Amino acid sequence: MRILALDHGTARVGVAVSDPMKMIAQPLEAVPAQPFADFLARLKTLIREQEVELILVGMPRNMDGSYGEAAVRVREFVTVLRESVAVPLQTWDERLTSVLANRFLSEGQVRGPRRREKVDKTAAALLLQSYLDSLASP
Repeated sequence: MRILALDHGTARVGVAVSDPMKMIAQPLEAVPAQPFADFLARLKTLIREQEVELILVGMPRNMDGSYGEAAVRVREFVTVLRESVAVPLQTWDERLTSVLANRFLSEGQVRGPRRREKVDKTAAALLLQSYLDSLASP
């Protein structure tokens, strides 16, 4: 069984998945956020194909730890997902994942129009890897 991570955005949702041993996160894809019914159908397919036991959703926080408007949107997103899928959901602090994803892609000289999608799924992988690392620490 695997863990699926979602980096919620208004245009796209970055998706990453763990290996079966829950040690390594890998970027999977960026799914268009709208129309929501299409997003939900794709998510359900990924849950089935990847044999997902937990969905981890990035919770945006300000640097001081407070929650802003983006967190309100993610809470609404999580509420709808909980009503739509049978897999348990958990939120996880996603501070700086997009910044780090952009930095990694810049250092790797990833350019072009599809970079944004790569940023989204890379941010989801960074989010998931931080969660997996927390499971491994005593």
